[in-house]
Amino acid sequence: MQLRRLAALEREKIEKEYEEVKKLIDSLTAILKDPSKVLEIIVKELSDLKAKFGDARKTKIYKQNIGEFSEEDLIPKEETLITLTKTGYVKRVPRTTYRAQRRGGKGVTGMTTKEEDEIEQIIAATTHDMLLFFTNTGKVFGTKVWEIPESSRQSKGQAVVNLIQIDQNEKIMSILPLSAEGKNILMATEKGIVKKTPTSEYKNLRASGLIAIRLDPDDSLMGVHQTSGDDHVLLVSRNGKAIRFPEANTRPMGRATSGMRGIKLESGDAVIGMEIFPGRQVTPKDKRRKFFKDILTISENGLGKRTPIHLFPVQKRAGKGVKASVVNAKTGKLTAASMVTNETDQIVITSKTGQVIKLPLKNIPHLGRATQGVILMRFAKKGDAVAAVAPLNKNGDEEEGEGTSTAG
Repeated sequence: MQLRRLAALEREKIEKEYEEVKKLIDSLTAILKDPSKVLEIIVKELSDLKAKFGDARKTKIYKQNIGEFSEEDLIPKEETLITLTKTGYVKRVPRTTYRAQRRGGKGVTGMTTKEEDEIEQIIAATTHDMLLFFTNTGKVFGTKVWEIPESSRQSKGQAVVNLIQIDQNEKIMSILPLSAEGKNILMATEKGIVKKTPTSEYKNLRASGLIAIRLDPDDSLMGVHQTSGDDHVLLVSRNGKAIRFPEANTRPMGRATSGMRGIKLESGDAVIGMEIFPGRQVTPKDKRRKFFKDILTISENGLGKRTPIHLFPVQKRAGKGVKASVVNAKTGKLTAASMVTNETDQIVITSKTGQVIKLPLKNIPHLGRATQGVILMRFAKKGDAVAAVAPLNKNGDEEEGEGTSTAG
């Protein structure tokens, strides 16, 4: 094509664009001169925005004076799992870190521990809970759950000495999330001693801690629970014995006292579990299922079962108790005894080497006291054993995992 024809085409293009711009200017000028047209366009554009982005407001407006904010006010209230190891490492992970699996699986690696370290306790709490730390010397310390740094699933966590001021010879034996509803704090030792103290005694914890219980030199604190004042107490031992008695059988004591006998143990036996539940007696004829409670017992070799609480008779405090589970070479000693309440609950089982499995409670059968249970967890490492168990309320987790297996 000749150059003059190319130039003519380009000129025509420019003239056409010029005419279009003039028309746009005339149209916009006419709109600006007519307020009704301006409003009409604004209404149309706002309607289009509403149709596209008109979802619910994500913030709330409160008509109140602006006050001071604490750091906790900025922390979201979330469900978490707190893990404590034998050598004093603690960590916090979101509950969603572990997904539910079928019983008999191996779970996942839940924590990296040193060769000589083991998982000792795992509990469920919210980030806003006050967490009490009870030591082997009978002292108690406190910190908020959110003050424990959030960790990854395989992290070993943080040393407790970096959170609270414990001495070198002190060891954390039990952790307890403090509830506003609890009237008393009930403690149990490995030798079967129990002690009840009003919760008000623990409201103002010093950084240096407070005396919670005076212990014999050969005894150690095993567990701590909050109570209402009208509850029943169940103590379970390593050799499979259990005793149930009313909380009212224990009188309130000050912090700097020793307590009283809860169960009479045979030589070499020790308390491994203490559970608290309402004193209302429930029988199989009671159709109100919400009142039914079970005792979940798990042995060190990974066998477990649920036993209805009504199968444990109410006895006087300081007796020898009744059989709670069959203990033999196959099962190993009992490691944990926990209260579970309904079919939607789940449990988290942790092994000494940090292996973790989460199970739906419905997968664990109801069995009598004189039985050994079924296999709930298999171990990836030879010589591993169950270290701790934590009951959970189901929170929309999905079920996954390996096949089921049972024990005879």
